[in-house]
Amino acid sequence: MKKDITFYLKLFYYTFKLSAFTFGGGYVIVPLMKKQFVDKLGWIDEKEMLDYIAIAQSSPGAMAVNVSVLVGYRLAGLGGAFVTILGTVMPPLIILTAISFFYTAFTSNVIVANVLRGMQAGVCAVIMDVVYDMGSKIVKQKSVLLIFDMLFAFFAVFVLNINVIYVILAAAALGLVSIINPKRQKEDKEKNDIS
Repeated sequence: MKKDITFYLKLFYYTFKLSAFTFGGGYVIVPLMKKQFVDKLGWIDEKEMLDYIAIAQSSPGAMAVNVSVLVGYRLAGLGGAFVTILGTVMPPLIILTAISFFYTAFTSNVIVANVLRGMQAGVCAVIMDVVYDMGSKIVKQKSVLLIFDMLFAFFAVFVLNINVIYVILAAAALGLVSIINPKRQKEDKEKNDIS
């Protein structure tokens, strides 16, 4: 892939467009980034994108910005990271600046309130799509450990109301145990020998 000015402009255009026309935060914009950069453009493979999402979720800060930094850096180094940050941050900055000028008119307007309430339904649908998409990929791997980890995380957060940071730390510990598991190392070695 040639990293000329056209490439950087495309990178900026895609991240700016995604950020400008999505509402609902990182859980909405990230799957759309995946569709753009993985499914449509093929610039990043799916497993790599899922890794970026996992890193972004467990890092401090806005998830959409974290993913865009990782994607930009992966595609074009520091310059790419800078371009994708700019593309992701500029639309909310422009929109919030415009809203701040008309804040009193927006807060008392019934039409604006109803439009925002209607958008919540759309955001809910997109989040459900993300949950299905990511969950089905874990189930297809047929790993008992990953399925248990996913169900445990849901139960711990949704039912037991445990702080998410403890769930992330427990999942990280489980991931480390699975990496240093001698049985898995043997299976990975056999796979590498075959290929």
